[in-house]
Amino acid sequence: MSQIGSTNSMMHERNYSLMTAILFWCGLVVVSSLYLTIPLISIYSEIFKISVSQAAWTGSAFSLFYSIGFLFFGPLSDRYGRKQIILLGLIALTIITPFLGVTDSFPTLVILRAVQGIAAATFAPSALAYAVEMFPSERRVTTIGFISTGFLMAGIVGQVFASFVSNQFGWQTVFYTLTGVYLITAILVALFIPKTNNPNKTDSLLERFKQMGVALTKKTLLLCYVITVTLLLAFVGMYTALGDYLRIEFGLSSREILYVRSIGIIGMLFSPFSGRLVSVFGVQTVLRGGLALAVVGLAALGISMNLPLLILMSVIFVAGIAITVPTLISLVGQLGGQARGAAVSLYTFLLFIGATFGPIMAVWVLKTGSYLLTFELLALFLGVGLFVSFFVKPTNA
Repeated sequence: MSQIGSTNSMMHERNYSLMTAILFWCGLVVVSSLYLTIPLISIYSEIFKISVSQAAWTGSAFSLFYSIGFLFFGPLSDRYGRKQIILLGLIALTIITPFLGVTDSFPTLVILRAVQGIAAATFAPSALAYAVEMFPSERRVTTIGFISTGFLMAGIVGQVFASFVSNQFGWQTVFYTLTGVYLITAILVALFIPKTNNPNKTDSLLERFKQMGVALTKKTLLLCYVITVTLLLAFVGMYTALGDYLRIEFGLSSREILYVRSIGIIGMLFSPFSGRLVSVFGVQTVLRGGLALAVVGLAALGISMNLPLLILMSVIFVAGIAITVPTLISLVGQLGGQARGAAVSLYTFLLFIGATFGPIMAVWVLKTGSYLLTFELLALFLGVGLFVSFFVKPTNA
């Protein structure tokens, strides 16, 4: 009997590891869609004979509807089950994504990106809640860390994937390839992710919005939300400007720019260790340290004309963002109290609202012709977040 118990225990261990790996993969491939069009903006501008700022809406339309979707899919996953909502989103992405490769109308492309954003919004709130409900406490933080790492790595991987595939096979192939990826991912979720027990079919959407209202009355949470908006605004804004900066100021080819974007993944490797850093140094110290790294790295990007130093600063910037995002998720969950779910839903909503305005702001400032001004203004926004972090207290008191 003890042997059977030991075998069952080992199976559970393997299952949790597999579930974590699949959730990480889902986060990576779903959120990559947000960043796919960053390296394609100049291509769209040329093909559709539109301005770069208009072409940037292929990213902003996705992130706007993606962030709005968070407000609804969290409550819907409460009601109908986490796995069911995740699987629904992956099936929808599999159906929608190939149409992005066949359209020859820019307005249609933007509309399809918005619909794709809504479908992608099913994953994050459902997956974070799933991790809390289905994983034992000793594994929960690690799993959330891996899911968050998938979100963050998508910021680099999505750009690198789109750059490589479009350079080799054309921009349409980016979406055709991703369709197959989503289909395979949906099959993995269907086969290997267990359903959650007893979905809550009593609470209404209205009740969840009331909880969000309660969360917005907490001053410390409001300060956290100010920081939240600045994170992906700076991250997406920086990468929107980086390609042209490297091409014009340093004369790099598309392949060389791809390498520079890829190196940023090194900074992402710090994300899974944020929980350990918090346990050693405390949540406030890690939050401020991550923001400080990001501000320094971003500010230095605009003033360095030394390519190796610029690449190093981009890694430092990404590392700062990678440390800050999961730390802030943890802090918001702690401060949310009984309205924890609503507080985290608002966090994810505001995080990607920042991603919506990042490329718009970067392209708008780039019209001045100054890369220095673009990077320094984005660094200033992050600096506001760093300043606000000194007023955040990690308790509800």
